Amino acid sequence: MPQDLDAALAGLRPLLLDGTALVRAVAAGRRRGAVPPWRRVELRPTDLKSGRHLQVVTYDERAATTTNHPYGEPAERAVDALLADPYGNWHVQTTDQTVQLRVTKKGAAQVHRAAAAAEQQTAHDRARKHLIDPGDPLFSVLGAGAAKRRQVDAFLRALDGAVEDVELPADRPLQVVDLGCGNAYLSFAAYRFLAGSRDVELTGVDLRAESRERNTKLAADLGWSTAAHFVEGVIIDAPVQPPVDVVLALHACDTATDEALAQAVRWRAPVVLASPCCHHDLQRQMAGAGSPAPYSLVTRHGILRERLGDVLTDAFRAALLRMQGYRVDVMQFVSAEYTPRNTLLRAVRGGGDATTARQEYDAMVAEWGVTPHLQTLLDADG
Repeated sequence: MPQDLDAALAGLRPLLLDGTALVRAVAAGRRRGAVPPWRRVELRPTDLKSGRHLQVVTYDERAATTTNHPYGEPAERAVDALLADPYGNWHVQTTDQTVQLRVTKKGAAQVHRAAAAAEQQTAHDRARKHLIDPGDPLFSVLGAGAAKRRQVDAFLRALDGAVEDVELPADRPLQVVDLGCGNAYLSFAAYRFLAGSRDVELTGVDLRAESRERNTKLAADLGWSTAAHFVEGVIIDAPVQPPVDVVLALHACDTATDEALAQAVRWRAPVVLASPCCHHDLQRQMAGAGSPAPYSLVTRHGILRERLGDVLTDAFRAALLRMQGYRVDVMQFVSAEYTPRNTLLRAVRGGGDATTARQEYDAMVAEWGVTPHLQTLLDADG
């Protein structure tokens, strides 16, 4: 039931200021008609030489800034200032519960509380914390070594930043769909991570029977059979009923990535993470249309033409998603030493600059004389 927003935020205040119980808190998103000063804020207790402090990390579009506030009046001032900012979502984790607060379009608060045990990590100079412990049974079942665990951790950090920056349901299980799931090791990692603080249901879609059978067995070995399911289907007609909250498409080949993005748009999925593979479709179009001046300086060289085709394909995809109302980050997925296909499109629904994206997109496709496949799919949907 909706609650008075001021009263709900006042209820968060003692949790945020409890240096003995707070594990981590995140403020993100924005309220209708308002923009907070930071894209995202994280809070946690940290132990310094002078004693325990409340650490506040603020994120803008370029960097993170860390400040440490002694408990007492300095920490109280910092918390009160953040609670006064127009963030649309708060996620607060303590040693014994998780609290999610979402601000509705009418300015009320939806609050969900769940019992959940967690351990404080307060060392200021501790090694970078893994989002899934390296000793977790998941990695044994998947046969994942250190390199794959690093890939998992990089992926989960990108996922974590997205799910904390959008309104997600608190009254039903989170629906995660992996389109073209293959061996699904990152799908399993996403489920393991997200299920630590909420109910999650995972659906993997793939045509290959051997992949589905393997993944179904792994889910059973992990004790996840009731929540993780793998079904037969093609991406463009995935047998999944909305609502869908998180769409994954990891290393789907060529236009399969476009099909996954089009499905995510149809479902109006709040979070989309896609790691494209090859980009042959646009490269074929570029070869047929020729290169606008002065790009022939680049495209006369095969390897440079291929790389430029990759860049243009993902730039067009990002623009098309922005035109559909998504905020889009194009980022490095993992280090190039693990895979050359390491670009990740991370899209969060809400706040995309559709007008600017349309102008930039129209100018670019006209200059190159191409029609990206994602545009064709979205145009067909009307």
